[in-house]
Amino acid sequence: MIRRAIVLFNLGGPDSPKAIQPFLNNLFSDPAIIGLPSLFRLPLAKFISKRRTGIAQEIYTHLGGKSPLLDRTLEQASALETVLRKEYPGDDVSVYVCMRYWHPMTPEVMADVISFDPDQILLLPLYPQFSTATTQSSLLDWIKTAKRKCLKIPTYSICCYATLEKLAVAQADILNRVLDGVSDKGKTRVLFSAHGLPKKIIKRGDPYQWQVEQSAQLIAEAAGLSDAKWCICYQSRVGPLKWIEPSLEQELKRAAKDGAAVVVLPVAFVSEHSETLVELDIEYKDVAERLGVTEYHRVPAVGTHPIFIEGLKEIAVSAFEQQVELRSFKELRCCPSKYDKCPSRLSGHY
Repeated sequence: MIRRAIVLFNLGGPDSPKAIQPFLNNLFSDPAIIGLPSLFRLPLAKFISKRRTGIAQEIYTHLGGKSPLLDRTLEQASALETVLRKEYPGDDVSVYVCMRYWHPMTPEVMADVISFDPDQILLLPLYPQFSTATTQSSLLDWIKTAKRKCLKIPTYSICCYATLEKLAVAQADILNRVLDGVSDKGKTRVLFSAHGLPKKIIKRGDPYQWQVEQSAQLIAEAAGLSDAKWCICYQSRVGPLKWIEPSLEQELKRAAKDGAAVVVLPVAFVSEHSETLVELDIEYKDVAERLGVTEYHRVPAVGTHPIFIEGLKEIAVSAFEQQVELRSFKELRCCPSKYDKCPSRLSGHY
């Protein structure tokens, strides 16, 4: 019997109003978010988190005072564990949730994994597209903690699965259901919205934007959309830096000018949380109405869609078979060579 542990990485979110400020402090203290020496970064993180707490409290008021992300991720973990136990009927399989900025975080999750005493560990981010600000941050945090705890169990990591066919098919399935409810189907535009990043991060070789583009293309093809029927845009901009474009607001303005109905698909989020349930469902819907967009619809996150969960299962099975320290979902590296922040390149595979 083989004991297999799968750790699902996600961002995390506050579990109570009191947790909002410490959650934000954890977020902005991460050098992947603010790339300054700790002497400057930590006081700045404390300042920013205090300043943004009021805004965040208002956001989470719409969600009952806490983030739903942990509950949604636990549902995904349970669904994945169920299909993996069927795949490995003679083995012991356990799926864990590890959040980056609020509980359960790496030290406590690693303690649970060690208690399980697995023969193999798979680190599987719930970020389909790799970025130094998300997946890499989680992987590095796990690696550092593992070194401190002298964890020697064979561990395999998946860096990305932006072009996972089953993810695209699942998202296209949900998208087409939403499109069926649009009144003016002939003049509808699908906006694939992803969390934005500062341009300087992309210029340094982060493959995130390229991977978002690959994901959107695959979903559009699976949904049968012509090129004129969809575009990519970015949301969640904060701070004074220049961010990748076009923004979601820019695309809403264009849709209003063209008289197009809008369907927004959160292409980089697989779970519902504040950036879908509040930012997209409330804030950007208000923007669309103010601009005069004829219709505004939002596609639900893929969540526990059976096809998506089957795709995650296939990633896990392949990873346990290949036993490679770090790889994308189907090969060592999928990014073009110009993206030198690709973790496969940095790990020495390329």
